[in-house]
Amino acid sequence: MLSRGVSNMTFDPSDILKASILIVDDQPSNILLLEQLLAQAGYHNVSSTTNSREACSLHGKNVYDLILLDLQMPGMDGFQVMEALRTHEAESYLPVIVLTAQPDHKVRALQCGAKDFISKPFDLVEVKTRIHNMLEVRLLYKQLQNYNTLLEQTVEERTAELRESEARYRCLMELASDWYWEQDETGNFTKVAGPVLEMLGIPFVDMAAKDGQAMGSWDEVARGELQARIAARQPFLDFVLSRVNSDGSRQRYQVSGEPVFNRSCGYIGYRGIGVELTATT
Repeated sequence: MLSRGVSNMTFDPSDILKASILIVDDQPSNILLLEQLLAQAGYHNVSSTTNSREACSLHGKNVYDLILLDLQMPGMDGFQVMEALRTHEAESYLPVIVLTAQPDHKVRALQCGAKDFISKPFDLVEVKTRIHNMLEVRLLYKQLQNYNTLLEQTVEERTAELRESEARYRCLMELASDWYWEQDETGNFTKVAGPVLEMLGIPFVDMAAKDGQAMGSWDEVARGELQARIAARQPFLDFVLSRVNSDGSRQRYQVSGEPVFNRSCGYIGYRGIGVELTATT
């Protein structure tokens, strides 16, 4: 669902007209002209200031979708305003279109972080076109940011769910069985609980037996069949094994197991559980 959302990232045209815009220009006549132009185009969330020093605090408070910034202003020019915005901006994208009558300032403004420029005196068609295009890019950028945030949250949630599920699974397996084991792709045991090593043919000595003598003999036919299934990457359910102890008693075990694969379908090991059935003589 998330990938489908990225490929279809669009918005209603009315969203552009709802965008928040700040005009920063020391000439009230320029502000009035731009406000009238934007109002005629349908924009209804427009603010302005003739004090360039207020630009950063206003943007920090309102987080404008677009700032129309004059470069030639007293006290703090447009270049200084952009530098201040870059210092305080939480995100890397600076939504600024500079307003300038100096052609040689355009390249410098772009190098300072401006995304576009509008030449003075204003060409009304150019102004509307550049503002519309800029806002369209800005809204798409915000959508991408929101998507990335959602994706990160989803990954964190899924990871937590998987860890919880795995913990529950292991707990249930250990409660429901006498032993539990995990093997890696080479057959080495990476987790063992119970007498599974000896059962599967790994040397094991019954430390309770006198003189450290090995435990009784296994049904080699059944154990060989089990080992063959594991080697063939086959699951098995309630497979019964038995052995005869040195005192003549017979023990029976019931085991279940499955191969484990990664997301690329590569074999990464085995895991299984087992229970001891009632001993017989």
